Amino acid sequence: MISDILVATHNPDKLKELQELLNNLKVRLHFLDELPQFLPSEENGKTIYENAMQKALEAAKYSGLLTLADDTGLFIEELNGAPGILSARFAGNSCSYSDNRKKVLNLLQGVENRKAYFETVVALALPDGIVAVLGGKLEGEITTEELGDNGFGYDSIFAVGDKTYAEMDSEQKNKISHRALAMKAIIPILEKVIID
Repeated sequence: MISDILVATHNPDKLKELQELLNNLKVRLHFLDELPQFLPSEENGKTIYENAMQKALEAAKYSGLLTLADDTGLFIEELNGAPGILSARFAGNSCSYSDNRKKVLNLLQGVENRKAYFETVVALALPDGIVAVLGGKLEGEITTEELGDNGFGYDSIFAVGDKTYAEMDSEQKNKISHRALAMKAIIPILEKVIID
């Protein structure tokens, strides 16, 4: 039996990554692009946990489908946790991935402490409420320049060991990434909900 799951995002890069992480499940994925009338409210949570739950519950109520939503933040020690919850729009509301990376690199120019971590929170919701909320976190550091051509977002400046995410292929990244860790944690719950 194939189950239908709505992935509550418009971000094509995130969709591709989630499809790869869920490809072993017998599910049919639907995306917000299939619901043009659905206008999610502005993300106004104080944490990535609150935002993930808000996105999942709103989309589940609207669609009537089991819904998966995530929120991710890059937290840089020297910047007191910034960009954090504002990671997607760190350089402004209509900024590009490149704008965000450049802002981080400029703020860290000449700074020795480059410790950072990525955290993703995944929320699973049915129309009548939240089923589960789990996170994945990976520590690394910010490079002094962009390295690699793969990935998206901050991937070319976030290094784990001797490689940035952007220097890894998708298979390597999906074994260790913050999003992969969060998805691995939620998949057993997802499978249980699908079977029940």
